[in-house]
Amino acid sequence: MPATPSQQGVDDVSERTQENRSEGQSPATKAGRRLAAQLAAQKAAEAKRRRQAWAGGIAGIAVMALLIGGFVWIDSNRDDKPSNASGANPSASAAAPDAPTAPPAAPAPQLPAGADPALGSKPTVKAGTGELKKLTVTPMIKGTGPAVKKGQNITTNYVGVFYKDGKEFDSSWNAGQPATFPIGVGQVIPGWDQGLVGVTVGSRVQLDIPGELAYGNDEAQAGGRPTGPLRFVVDVLAAQ
Repeated sequence: MPATPSQQGVDDVSERTQENRSEGQSPATKAGRRLAAQLAAQKAAEAKRRRQAWAGGIAGIAVMALLIGGFVWIDSNRDDKPSNASGANPSASAAAPDAPTAPPAAPAPQLPAGADPALGSKPTVKAGTGELKKLTVTPMIKGTGPAVKKGQNITTNYVGVFYKDGKEFDSSWNAGQPATFPIGVGQVIPGWDQGLVGVTVGSRVQLDIPGELAYGNDEAQAGGRPTGPLRFVVDVLAAQ
């Protein structure tokens, strides 16, 4: 129902009071609030910039640390590698001082003029067959030099094996130089004295020698030297 005059007057007074409150704020108060809001926004922006600056600085430090670590690692690896200033292939460098080295090969013998080049290589000597009853001289290479004479000093290369099994017991090739001795005067075994006189210089001969013309057939007689029948292949290189 409609309000009474008295109640309406009260309501009018209340509405005017609220309007006065909202309209009664001074311009200075509004400006202060705006300023406070701007200051707060500036502080927030400044704090954000500081956080970003700290994050950027930490990231930069981390990158620098990684770069420095990488340079140190590369430099240490470079120091560990052997220098190769000459540019030579490392695989062609000299062996370490304590590395085993192969013994030097024996020098090739000085061959007489016109000699067969085969005399420059050690022959392969095999075992004999059958029973050996007498001295047998078998020419293998015929030399073109003068014939060996009794009493001359001859220079030879030789290989000695047991006649029955072909096992080597002596060789001037293993010593690395030829052997020189007088021939035909009892300075060597009878099989050599008898078998080599008359052989021409530059020849290779096979001597099959029974025990009695070598060192004997029993150990007591041989005195620790090889016993029984023997086979020698002898190269006559010089005779003087």
